Order: sequence, then structure tokens, then C-alpha cells
Amino acid sequence: MMVIRLPSGNLLVPEYAIGDDGRLLGDAYVEIGPDHEDYTRLAAEAISEQEDQARRQRWRDGDESLRREFLDYLARHGADGGWHHGAD
Repeated sequence: MMVIRLPSGNLLVPEYAIGDDGRLLGDAYVEIGPDHEDYTRLAAEAISEQEDQARRQRWRDGDESLRREFLDYLARHGADGGWHHGAD
């Protein structure tokens, strides 16, 4: 998750909830303004909403390319993928 700069100048900052055992329970974005103590530090690494959308689109495009490659592989090699399990 990235820090996202909103048109208002506020930031959307990832926040995580961690259980007592160290497992991630959930994550979300919280909005902070310039009066927040971490604003200056976080603003330095923030991206715009447009940059975030472009980044997500590149992921989707990459996922689609990988999906097509996988389906092509299945079409050529079948569900077993060309691997033999054990000796006959």
C-alpha cells in the first residue's frame, strides 16, 4: 500500500492491525492532514491518485498477460502441465 496525496492536500496513509500473535488482521487507509506529526515525512513519498490508478492498471495489464500465457501453456500441455508424477 502506498501513501496517496489527495487533491485537497491530505494524505491517505496505510494503517495495519496486527494481532497479538503477529498476524495481520486487516489493513485500511486513513486520511491525515498537514497538522499530523508524520505528514511531512509521509508527503515526501506520496503519489497522486492518478499515479496510483496508473500503477494499478499496469498490474491488471500484467495479470492479463500472465493469464493468457498460462492458458496458452495449458492448451499446449494439458492440465498435468507436461510433468510426470512418479515412475510407471
